[in-house]
Amino acid sequence: MREKHRAAKTLIWLTASLIVLPLMVLLVWCFANRWAYPSLLPENFSLRGLEQVLFGYHDMGRIVGSSILISVVAAVLCVTASALAARAVVFYDFKGKRILEFLTMIPVIIPATVFGMGIHMMFIKGGLNHTITGVILTHIVVSLPYGVKIMTDITKLYGRNLEEQAMVLGANSWQSFWLVGFPKLTPGIASALSMTFIISFSQYFLTLLIGGGRVKTFSVVMVPFIQSGDKTIAANYSVLFILITFIVFLIFDKIGKKARCIA
Repeated sequence: MREKHRAAKTLIWLTASLIVLPLMVLLVWCFANRWAYPSLLPENFSLRGLEQVLFGYHDMGRIVGSSILISVVAAVLCVTASALAARAVVFYDFKGKRILEFLTMIPVIIPATVFGMGIHMMFIKGGLNHTITGVILTHIVVSLPYGVKIMTDITKLYGRNLEEQAMVLGANSWQSFWLVGFPKLTPGIASALSMTFIISFSQYFLTLLIGGGRVKTFSVVMVPFIQSGDKTIAANYSVLFILITFIVFLIFDKIGKKARCIA
């Protein structure tokens, strides 16, 4: 028993170190002006990367704000659709059910380049290219498989027994869902919102393709610096990306807890 406990503890510490150590290196790179191999520490430090992130774009605040708004809208719409699809798949039997489950996974199966070119041609015909609406719809499509998977799993976990008991006691379908089913789903909804937000917020190729350079998001600004080879600036953008997603995750989690308490 003690050996199992030690093994589990060692595994936890190993996993934590694999997460924390790269983050620590990333933080050091934020202020390292030069860090050549095989030196253990940077040769000198500077605030060049931080200055680039904060003042490199005169409208960086607007870009970050619009990126968060686009990703939040995409995440909310995606999770709403995912929750409805999950309830349909879990609770009902209908013709084409397996096909529907397969279709929700297509954005994961098809390469992003192929998918992007196909949806781009559709949006050109529909007048949605180079628009925020087109970018949001694209983000919803690529995030949908993850939202559906999370919501399907948590819907299967809790089932519908409690909702049916509430309906037997006199509640209508909406009341049984809102007062009984929804509180049970809030942990899964918070997880799905966080996952779909991250996927949307990190989209570069599809945002650049559909947005045509007119819709600027944080990833569109960040990725070229990461690809440039300037590790100092890339590290600062990466840390800012992590902070934004972490803050949004905390907000989603807090809203989910409040919603559960109110319901």
